Amino acid sequence: MKKSLLVIVASIMAVMSLAACAGSGQPAGMPNLRTLSASGSGEVYLVPDVAYINVGIRVDADEVSDALSKNNAQANSISEVLQQLGVDKKDVQTSNFNVYPMMDYGIDGQVSRRYYVVENTVYITVRDLTSLGKLLDAVVRSGANTINGISFDVLDKTAAEAKARDMAIANAKAEAEAIAASAGVKLGNLQSVNVYTGGIAVPMYDAKGIGGAAMDSVVPISAGQLKINVEASVIYEIK
Repeated sequence: MKKSLLVIVASIMAVMSLAACAGSGQPAGMPNLRTLSASGSGEVYLVPDVAYINVGIRVDADEVSDALSKNNAQANSISEVLQQLGVDKKDVQTSNFNVYPMMDYGIDGQVSRRYYVVENTVYITVRDLTSLGKLLDAVVRSGANTINGISFDVLDKTAAEAKARDMAIANAKAEAEAIAASAGVKLGNLQSVNVYTGGIAVPMYDAKGIGGAAMDSVVPISAGQLKINVEASVIYEIK
């Protein structure tokens, strides 16, 4: 009985040992693989070639029909100005349209006015950045009273992302070689490479709440630069 029990316990231990070897990825009896890890980054700066803006019209009137008419008239005026400035119709898209009732109250807490508000916001793609300041000035003069923000971008970032990736990997390899030299070891085969593309820093311009008054001059806008950042990590075998 005792002999049978010992045989069962030995069998269980053998199975557990084999499972541990399989889970580690190393053959039984083989030493663990020694590795060296390093990381690097690559940055590429680009000049923006496109801008995106949200232009809004907010009007109110005692009657909803009057509010809609006023809003439509200002929206049509802005649309005409955009066409005159060379903005394609496909680059102008309605992004928000709201109609809702409002009430004003006097100092006595009683309703002093009941009216309706109509809000209309369009999303505009500007492909000629040299005309951006002139465009903003024109749409405000035509009736726009809110500009929620301007963001800049680059339409084709493929080549820049590839360049930043190559720089990141090259820097990671150089870092691994430097670490190996300092540690007095030699690098073996490359075991893995991981690449992470970082976000693009987008300069922003915010003109929210500029009101309906015409601007005194063309709005000065600076697109700045966009940065593409790529991080890379490498793992080498140590000989």
